[in-house]
Amino acid sequence: MVGEFVVIGLGMFGRMVASSLASEGQSVLAIDLNEEEVNRMAADLDSVVCADATDESSLRELRLERMTCAVVAIGAESMEASILATALLRQIGVPRIIARSLSDLHARVLRAVGAHEVVSPEVEMGQRLAYRLSHPNVLDRVGLSTHTELAELEVPAQYVGKTLVEIDVRRRFDITVIAIQRGGEVISNLRRDEVLRAGEVLVVIGSPDAIARFAAKV
Repeated sequence: MVGEFVVIGLGMFGRMVASSLASEGQSVLAIDLNEEEVNRMAADLDSVVCADATDESSLRELRLERMTCAVVAIGAESMEASILATALLRQIGVPRIIARSLSDLHARVLRAVGAHEVVSPEVEMGQRLAYRLSHPNVLDRVGLSTHTELAELEVPAQYVGKTLVEIDVRRRFDITVIAIQRGGEVISNLRRDEVLRAGEVLVVIGSPDAIARFAAKV
């Protein structure tokens, strides 16, 4: 579904959000006070405006209340500006506001002034990297809830040549194999006698601890 998005702040994070939304076919308006950053993105987005996001009259002139979502991507250069911009967007009536935080305190203030959602890309990236280093054969994971995640992991070496019945991961590890990536093919209709091969990727669902225990069987 195509939406209308405004991205405020065209640092590295803001540029990535704006360009990725545009590549997905979304309508994007980008705002930055730095004319050089505005010119850099002008050819890639529907509309790029050089404006002060902390000035209420400037934001109202842009009719941001019609937007589907606003992303406040202002970085470390001005924590105060990100807070003020978030507050103004809420007053204007933007239905969904996602703001980038630089610290726990910053995140609490952003929520207090009106952010519907707060993201901390540096924190999240650091956590993902630490997990990858600690569990090198877990290729990717997505949290579904506090206690459940979906993960992709390489078939542990000791299970190569064995079937899903022999491994019995549901009973032994309390996880469920929902698909196997075999080359460029994804097999979701799994047979109980499916033999696992080296280099294959298992798509599993379970608790973070259960998945980590299974992934450690290398």
